[in-house]
Amino acid sequence: MKRMTKALVITTAGINCDRELAEAFELAGATSVSIHLNRLMEDPTILDGFDLVGLPGGFSYGDAVAAGRIAAQLFRSGLHGALRAAIDRGVPMIAPCNGFQIAVQVGLLPGPAHGEDSSADPPRPTVALADNDSARFIDRWVGIEVPSDTRCIWTKNLSLNDASSVLPIAHGEGRFVPSSSGQLEELASNGQIAVRYRAGDNPNGSAGDVAGICDSTGLVFGLMPHPERYTRWTQHPTWTRLGTSCMGGDPPGLQMFRNAVAWVHSSSGAATCSNAS
Repeated sequence: MKRMTKALVITTAGINCDRELAEAFELAGATSVSIHLNRLMEDPTILDGFDLVGLPGGFSYGDAVAAGRIAAQLFRSGLHGALRAAIDRGVPMIAPCNGFQIAVQVGLLPGPAHGEDSSADPPRPTVALADNDSARFIDRWVGIEVPSDTRCIWTKNLSLNDASSVLPIAHGEGRFVPSSSGQLEELASNGQIAVRYRAGDNPNGSAGDVAGICDSTGLVFGLMPHPERYTRWTQHPTWTRLGTSCMGGDPPGLQMFRNAVAWVHSSSGAATCSNAS
C-alpha cells in the first residue's frame, strides 16, 4: 500500500497564499497541513513527519523593514536547523514570492555548495530580491522558460507550450540580484537556475532574467511567480480563447507540484529497496 505523501505549509501573520499552496499540493496527490510558524518554532521536530514543505507568498508581518525580513529572522533563529535536516533527508521545498524572499534571507537559497557542511549556523544571504526596477508593485502574467540543464526537481522536464509557458506575478520586491556576475555564472553552470523570464518579458529587472533558483540538491525551489495560481487551465487570463490543443496535459504550476510528489514517491521507493537489500 502506497504511503500518503504529507505536505507542510508554513503560515504566519500576513501570509495570504497558504490556501492556494495547500490546494496545489492536494491536486498533485499529497495531503497538506498548514501549521503556524510559532508552533513550529516551539517544536521543530514537527517537520520530521512531512515529505514536502511550502513557504507561501503574501506579506509576512506586513513586509515591515523589507519583504520577508521579519519572518526570515524568526526562521533563522528557531527553524533553520530543522529545515536543513529536512533537506538533508530529501524533503523538496517550494517558496513562491514572499516565500522566496524569506528563503534567500534565511540562507536556504542558493544554499551551501555541494559538499559543504549544511549543519552550520544560518549563513549570510548571498543573493537578494530588491525593489523592482520600476519602483512599482507589478501584478500580471509573464512568459517563462526553463533551462534544459536545470537540476531543479520541480521544473525539470516541464512540458511547455504557448498557453503553459506563463505564470502570474504579484510583487514589489522581486528583482533578483546576485552578489556578483561571477555568482550568476556559477549558478547557471551548476544548473541552479530553475526558471527564467522569457526574453523581452523580464518584469522587474532581474539579473540574467532569473525568475527562480534552486539549491545544489535541486530540492529547494524559490521563485517570484506563483505556480500555485496556475494549476487549472481556467486560471489562464484568456482561457476561453485557448484551443483544446493548447490545454492538453497539466498547466505548468500543477506539473511542478506533480514533479515533487513523484520525486518523493520514487525516492521513498529507492530507499525502501535499498533497505531491503
